Amino acid sequence: MKTRITILSENLVGRLVGSGEHGFSAFIETDQGNYLFDTGNGHAVVSNSLALHKDLRSITKIFLSHGHYDHTGGLPEVLKMIGNVDVHAHPHVFLDRIAVVKDNGNEVRRFIPFKKSYLESLGANFILNRDFIQINGEMFLTGEVPRETLFEKPDPRLFVEMDGKTTQDIFLDDQSLIIETDKGLILILGCAHSGMINIINHVVRKIGKEKFHAIMGGTHFDFLTPEQLEKSIETLKRMDIEKIGVSHCTGMRAAVRLHQEFGERFFYGCVGSVLEL
Repeated sequence: MKTRITILSENLVGRLVGSGEHGFSAFIETDQGNYLFDTGNGHAVVSNSLALHKDLRSITKIFLSHGHYDHTGGLPEVLKMIGNVDVHAHPHVFLDRIAVVKDNGNEVRRFIPFKKSYLESLGANFILNRDFIQINGEMFLTGEVPRETLFEKPDPRLFVEMDGKTTQDIFLDDQSLIIETDKGLILILGCAHSGMINIINHVVRKIGKEKFHAIMGGTHFDFLTPEQLEKSIETLKRMDIEKIGVSHCTGMRAAVRLHQEFGERFFYGCVGSVLEL
């Protein structure tokens, strides 16, 4: 299957086209249809799609990695362009979420900034899944990812409100997209709140293949301790990964370390970056 993935929303702009924002979105073109993985913060996804000549009206499905505003905020503007469309997400995507800012201890609300009914009025047909599912012959969603890697811990700054209680957010809704190709698997991450190593191991078990042509997207490495980062990198080096393209919540510290370790196999997935095969 021919595949082209273009980053529409990301923190950085790599060339003089498009605008950066805190968020993530990837436009996926295949010979079975076009798809959108996440919708960014909401300020840039439409304008960047126009600047990069990607027609959002051609999208047949939207996938949401999780319920944070920087991955879902652009959904209304996208829906206004394309109308009725299936939106795949986990049932927890609409939970009330909180981030505690380190410097002052203030709480910041980070949930999806729109009601489900409003999004449905714009054409969203929500398909909620907890399990690993097949979208078509070559495309899959991970669903909930088992937390098994000992050094991958939930982000201590992030909380969720459920049943009148505030607890640490373990992001059961964090899911990633897999595309099976002749050159290996392509894994697209939103923020990897499940833990990047947990996600990869889950994919290998479910698909039954260990070769990755590319792993790309948000890794959440910017929020790991130095020890956790080094353990993650050492584990990645033992895996069969041809390319690693990081974005969004990876951070420059971790991106530099990955570049040092993976050399020409590394790329930064900024706005306008393209993976094609």
